[in-house]
Amino acid sequence: MSKGFKLLRVEYLFSVLVPCLLAIYMNNYDIIDHIWILAGFGFYAITGNTLNDAIDMKDPNEKETLERVAGFHRKEILIISIASFILGTACFLKSLLENPLLVIYLIIIIIMVVFYCLNKSLVIINQIVLGISHIFFPWFMIKINAGDIFMNFLPDLSLFEWLILASVASVAFSGQMLHEMIDGDSLARLSPKASQLIIWIASI
Repeated sequence: MSKGFKLLRVEYLFSVLVPCLLAIYMNNYDIIDHIWILAGFGFYAITGNTLNDAIDMKDPNEKETLERVAGFHRKEILIISIASFILGTACFLKSLLENPLLVIYLIIIIIMVVFYCLNKSLVIINQIVLGISHIFFPWFMIKINAGDIFMNFLPDLSLFEWLILASVASVAFSGQMLHEMIDGDSLARLSPKASQLIIWIASI
């Protein structure tokens, strides 16, 4: 049971849920009004994690992934990914029907996550895409779901919200870069000096 639980990597749920919860808290929204979006992102986080593992397990250099998926077949992991995607979509359904604009943002998020999973070699671009899909767009969807929209399309954010988003994104980016360098992931493909420079710039 614990091995299967580890495969889902539920500890990474915060990467999507925290921006949503911050948006709810900072705007004094009622969390109940957004509970299905939170649930949807929870299942989508599992979808992204398992899809990522199903792709990475083909690479013999991905030792951490291979250790995590040991005992599981690739098809089994893909089935988990598909099942969590269906459950997540079902959770989103009520909000999507009430506000079709959310469909566009959700589709963009899905495309960006798939892009991230398939393009690990694009180190910097990939991490920026991951940050936008995990931090900015979930925040935007909460705002839109609450009806805070301008120009009938864009979320209406205050300057303070943009500053918070930028701060969260920069911390997440530098943390992810450091994590990948330690684990020997995509950032390790760059020279040590280039890796250090990227982390320093992100930390500033």
